[in-house]
Amino acid sequence: MKQFFKYTCATIVGIIITGILATVFGIIALAGIAAASETSGSVADNSVLVLNLSGLMQERSENARLSAIAGTEGTIGLDTYLKAISNAQKNDKVKGIYIEAGAFAADSYASLQAVRNALSNFKKSGKWIIAYGDTYTQGAYYVASVADKIYLNPQGQIDWHGLASQPIFLKDMLAKFGIKMQVAKVGTYKSMPEMYTATEMSDANRAQTQAYINAIWGNVVNDVSKSRHITPQKLNQLADSVITFADTKEFVTEHLADSLIYTDEVKKIVKKRLGMEPDDDDNIKQVTPSVLAAENDDEGDEIAVYYAYGDVVDGAASSPNSNHKIDAQTVCRDLEKLANDDDVKAVVLRVNSGGGSAYASEQIWHQISELKKKKPVVVSMGGMAASGAYYISAPANWIFAEPTTLTGSIGIFGLFPDASGLLKDKLGIKFDAVKTNAHSDFGAISRPITPEEMHILEGYINRGYQLFRQRVADGRHMTTAQVEKIAQGHVFAGQDALRIHLVDQLGGLDEAVAKAAQLAKLKEYHTSPYPAPASWLDQLVGQISGGNYLDEGIRSQLGPLYEPVMMLRNIDKADAIQMRMPYEPNIE
Repeated sequence: MKQFFKYTCATIVGIIITGILATVFGIIALAGIAAASETSGSVADNSVLVLNLSGLMQERSENARLSAIAGTEGTIGLDTYLKAISNAQKNDKVKGIYIEAGAFAADSYASLQAVRNALSNFKKSGKWIIAYGDTYTQGAYYVASVADKIYLNPQGQIDWHGLASQPIFLKDMLAKFGIKMQVAKVGTYKSMPEMYTATEMSDANRAQTQAYINAIWGNVVNDVSKSRHITPQKLNQLADSVITFADTKEFVTEHLADSLIYTDEVKKIVKKRLGMEPDDDDNIKQVTPSVLAAENDDEGDEIAVYYAYGDVVDGAASSPNSNHKIDAQTVCRDLEKLANDDDVKAVVLRVNSGGGSAYASEQIWHQISELKKKKPVVVSMGGMAASGAYYISAPANWIFAEPTTLTGSIGIFGLFPDASGLLKDKLGIKFDAVKTNAHSDFGAISRPITPEEMHILEGYINRGYQLFRQRVADGRHMTTAQVEKIAQGHVFAGQDALRIHLVDQLGGLDEAVAKAAQLAKLKEYHTSPYPAPASWLDQLVGQISGGNYLDEGIRSQLGPLYEPVMMLRNIDKADAIQMRMPYEPNIE
């Protein structure tokens, strides 16, 4: 029996050691592959840059190195696409771009507009762009419409229906559980709390939403009109007619597409563009965005591009969900390092956020103000830079926005849940209290906020609003009276924000970098992204440990309900005082 246990234990130990060694060697092997993937990427002569418009495009690529190992693109990053298209324009080995459309969406029409503008600039080099798809989502079609030729599967579809915004209201649902949201706010247009306190849009919110979706759609229609030579009036008629479900021949008749063809035919067209024989057996030389984006030019002085996107939070624990966030503790530390780095001559802050914590916004505002004392700071706004995200943008030397960026929303609110109905009436839980002072139990879950306490909170919120207004006035060189006329939580499209001096110029990231170079008086320069992308090992550990797959699974199931539900789930972890607009305006 002793021998049995001895050999059994030896076997178990052997298995454990073997497992450990296999894991170690596996990681070493992956390290080698990752290192090779970072250095082996090269562009062959007579290549085509392939843009696969499928999936969700976000501000930055995630898991890019692991995706390279797997031979896939992973999450579509706006940063990768813009860099790849720019490098493709300058690389003589790249002859054109092939866009393959599919089930594609982006975080905003501003991001779509940025890619489309980059493609438009690419065409100025004399190179060609061809687009093909079985189906085009409206966002994919908007991007692809810049192409020289648009081809469609003979049984395919082009979605073209216009825009709609459908806010979600949870008041009645919460009431079924005995929960009521108590709100203290400043700003007639500050609509975010309506999600929990109303059953329909207020007149002010309806007016501002109509204004900015009209502005976004106007940009989409005008851009497509110029590229496809279809009048804006006709494009709106096609949207009204729901041409999405029309016979495919109508897409060609109405000039939305150039021809109905199959995949083998589009290959021949691309080969012909490359100077190859259409029936040549040689494969088309393709290059992915990640390979082209990796081509760096380190000549000249450094301009840091710091990406700040997601909810503004004060520490990771206060984040309403596991998505990317603007953590004040991390951002302030990073900006301080950039301020003290003599190699960095200017900083471009790339902002894409609907805001969040008022306390965190103030911390970041302070750090940007300190950074500005040492070197130029230029803000490049993405899909949104509103409320708390505008707060942190205000002190910059210069602010850029896309015409379709959502910005402004200068207002503040506090959201305080009253669960006494759930606890007392639904669950039968009783409370009693002993206290030393009149408001010792202020904020207790056992009772709602009293009118006197609400008056105190409103005074506190109002002081926060006055500070917000002052921060904007100081940063934008306006009086508080001038700011008040455009404040009250009002959300504006970027093109309208320019008119009222909330932004200085319309343009994307490239224009913001050029402005930063001008302010820093640089003749030659290159950009470096911050924070640095996660290492391959961090990405691997994140994948093994589960990452945020569970969260993404919940997101896919809840759809537009995801953000409000996650905010409710974590409301006790978030700061009570918020500068926020809905992270997703639910524009479809």
